[in-house]
Amino acid sequence: MVAYQDFVALSQSGDSEARGQAAHLAAQAYLLHTGPTDEHAALYAALIGFLDDPSVRVRAALAYGLLHAIEAPRPILLSLLQDSEIISRAVAQYSPALIDADLVGLVRKAGLVMLCAVAERERISARVAETLISRDERAVTLRVVSRDDVPVPPALLTRLATELGVTDAEIRGALLGRSDLPASARLLLVEASVAAMRTTRIVKGAVAAPRLDRLLRNAMDTALTAIGEGEAQEDAKPFAAELVASEKLSARIMLHAVVNGHVMFFADCLSTLAATPREKVFTLLETGSRPALNALLARCGLNEAVRNLVARLVFLARSADLADDVAARHFVVTALTEELIVEHDGVIPPELEDAFAYLSEQNVALARRAARGVMSAFAGDVAGDRSMPELDREERLALPAA
Repeated sequence: MVAYQDFVALSQSGDSEARGQAAHLAAQAYLLHTGPTDEHAALYAALIGFLDDPSVRVRAALAYGLLHAIEAPRPILLSLLQDSEIISRAVAQYSPALIDADLVGLVRKAGLVMLCAVAERERISARVAETLISRDERAVTLRVVSRDDVPVPPALLTRLATELGVTDAEIRGALLGRSDLPASARLLLVEASVAAMRTTRIVKGAVAAPRLDRLLRNAMDTALTAIGEGEAQEDAKPFAAELVASEKLSARIMLHAVVNGHVMFFADCLSTLAATPREKVFTLLETGSRPALNALLARCGLNEAVRNLVARLVFLARSADLADDVAARHFVVTALTEELIVEHDGVIPPELEDAFAYLSEQNVALARRAARGVMSAFAGDVAGDRSMPELDREERLALPAA
């Protein structure tokens, strides 16, 4: 406990350190005060007096005493926001007593240092985030969008993806890391990432061009269907409609969705193309007969050859877990490919060439993945003696020198 006379002596001292101690004590006393109202008012007046102290150290001690308290008096905090940079930056970044109106007014006219301080606050509302981004400072925008806990309006995220994310890899990565990024913007950024990877020197030099094209096309298809599956699980049906409107939905994409177990996205696509309720589409995919499924696919505008191919794939997928089982995917693709070869005597009709090429690509890729899984399982099974037999000296072969 500090006596009143001691406090007066500290506050009137010629030593700025002593006055700073008095300012900090007054701030703590104000926040913890539970006595009469007039005492509280006197403490408030003392705080106001320390605002006029010529020493930055004293005003900083006052700010430090009030910095993390939500009960701190806003008039004093607003005055400290106009103080020297070391004080105002701390108040802007840490004080929970500041409301959105205070922060928005500050952000609209603040410099880069203060903007960065506000962007580091523990909690930032969507209104403040939008105001920060509107200042068009790259460093500030990057800090805000990198925080998934900060709400940003979907329209603003889409604009950032279009204007900055396509060309700026760092901002693109921050946007892609957000869980609330709209699906259309995410697809745009994935396309930009694939395009950037295609032109990256280290990638171009490490992978042959035809194989690189196949890898990136498959990655793009997987990303698209995965985004669609996530949207479908949240009942965000407009994504499939956007793909149809932008002519980005093809038979290859729908085949890829089924092969990779993205069934809900596939159902959304059929529902959009056929103008049929998704619940009815689900029923047909799960238990519908071949004629009923063909009728649905016909309403989607698919030609007869593609309809038959998709229907076969659906029937094969009913008995397999394509979402998680790579071996099951490989089996289904292999079975469908062999059926097509047998049915057409090895002469694939032109309308199925693209689909057949896709299935062939998937067959090779899935075979490799399935084989890796088998070999790892085999290596993990240590039961029994699997050592290689030793050859007798007489049976050894002498290989010619290279």
